Amino acid sequence: MAEMEIRTDRRAGRMTFNRPEALNALSHDMVRQIHAALNQWRDDPEVDLVIIDAAGDKAFCAGGDIAAVYRAGLAGDHREGQEFFFDEYRMNAAIKDYPKPVIAFMQGFVMGGGVGVGGHASHRVVGETTRIAMPESGIGLIPDVGGSWLLGHAPGRIGEYLMMTADRMDAGDAIHAGFADLYIPEADWPDLIDRLAETGDARLLTGAQVPESRLAAADLSAFAADSTTDIVARLEAEGNDTALKPIRRNSPLSMAAGLELVRAAREDERLQDSLAREYRFTHRATEHGDFIEGVRAQIIDKDRNPNWTADASPQGVAAMLAPLGDAELHFDDQGGTR
Repeated sequence: MAEMEIRTDRRAGRMTFNRPEALNALSHDMVRQIHAALNQWRDDPEVDLVIIDAAGDKAFCAGGDIAAVYRAGLAGDHREGQEFFFDEYRMNAAIKDYPKPVIAFMQGFVMGGGVGVGGHASHRVVGETTRIAMPESGIGLIPDVGGSWLLGHAPGRIGEYLMMTADRMDAGDAIHAGFADLYIPEADWPDLIDRLAETGDARLLTGAQVPESRLAAADLSAFAADSTTDIVARLEAEGNDTALKPIRRNSPLSMAAGLELVRAAREDERLQDSLAREYRFTHRATEHGDFIEGVRAQIIDKDRNPNWTADASPQGVAAMLAPLGDAELHFDDQGGTR
């Protein structure tokens, strides 16, 4: 059975994540298939819109399938990860800039790579089971796949808060934070998808009343501090153990770099600028930084006890985010991989 079901259905191009047993984790091959389908349908007069959904009720896509990247990096092969992230980020940009409506129906867990697919669609639908997060700091990575762009454009200091804590957003939070557009009860999705495919008319999308967002009322002023160290100091002064608990588990380098990325993305006018900046970190992630140890602790051995050793000083962050020269992420020849 295909990991990604890609087909045309009347007036729609259809993509369905089809790895429910793996929470629809996004593999490198799936990345390539999504991008190829977008290119194929771009100028197809029979395709009026694109619908992205997922099999199973637990997850739209709970993240990238990074076990292969981990294994290759552990063996000294850093190209595997570099090529995966290179292709993935170009696919993310292709969704963002697509000339036809792209409608994502995001149930259950939507994390990391899943945000990179659904979070950049033109019409982002969430429901009662939706839980969206960017938990990369827990595996020694940074909020990538355009996550820094979404976090940077969230209201107030929500971006910094979500990056450092990896807190999960429900539908109301996701819409308030700018990660989604419409709340539609999930029981209504099958009929709506059928009508979208029949008509090719995205104007059929109308949301129900948006659930209340707890993030909208949260005091996140501590996350305006200049550095992660200062943020932690403010949270300690407030006695905010709820936020401090996940922060103390996460990679100090990842959070320090993530803070810089989110704040830089706030000034970006194009998703591509944020993606290119993210790629500087992820290009180096398997050779430097905490990624190998983070994946080992959270995904491979699952002891949940990472030993963070990477340099989280301003100099360490600068080294991870320095320009890559000829290896910089680019978006010319968007139709293929390098």
